[in-house]
Amino acid sequence: MQVKPYLREISLRREMIENPEMYPFNISAVRKLKSLKFHPDVTFFVGENGSGKSTLIEAIAIALGHNPEGGTKQSQFTTTQTHSDLYQYLSLVRSYKKPGDDYFLRAESFYNLATFMEETGYLRGYGGKSLHHQSHGESFMATLLHKLMGGGLYIMDEPEAALSPSRQMAAVSAIHNLVQQESQFIIATHSPILLAYPRAWIYQFDEDGIKRVEYEATEQYSVTRQFLNSYPQMLEILMEPLRPPPRHFWESRQRCNL
Repeated sequence: MQVKPYLREISLRREMIENPEMYPFNISAVRKLKSLKFHPDVTFFVGENGSGKSTLIEAIAIALGHNPEGGTKQSQFTTTQTHSDLYQYLSLVRSYKKPGDDYFLRAESFYNLATFMEETGYLRGYGGKSLHHQSHGESFMATLLHKLMGGGLYIMDEPEAALSPSRQMAAVSAIHNLVQQESQFIIATHSPILLAYPRAWIYQFDEDGIKRVEYEATEQYSVTRQFLNSYPQMLEILMEPLRPPPRHFWESRQRCNL
């Protein structure tokens, strides 16, 4: 029996939901969630802002025992309570073997985690250098290259947020090295560079729910490709001056203000 995936599947315990109109169950992708299986190596969540991908990735991390603000399971601190209760409604199917390492990398609250690491003095795992004395992107890469030891289950929410395109490519290399060391990744992202990781499963979040898609079918790929292949025409469309409203529009506005 294969060790990976460490997290094999999640399902929503719908019988526990008292009010489906309350957040986060009013998000279409969450409301329509039944079960979701994970790739042994890399699984991606993609979708528009507000589609529910970060909400679900956060819930998975908390259900696994992580602090909502990120870090390892030992990084227990709180600055602001903003997470939903979705984790309480998830049922997890895990491997017979626990991962040897873990981490929840969350771009939104990484500054809070860096402050906690600074205060506790535990920086050896990040290369021994203050995360606040590095750029956001450098501290992210320090986490990928020094903190993650392999043989782990790593949850990431928009790790590309602080990374340049070249650093995103370096992140793909780092992720692959960790996959070769028996690691599993679950990543919410907007990055067409990260999404190109071969053989990964990509789940699209939208109003219709959650479905598996191929890389070339993602909006991240198609929109980026279209823009780069014809950026002068695209910019001309995007920067076209707005036409002024007709005169009768202003006249009607003035009458309403009388």
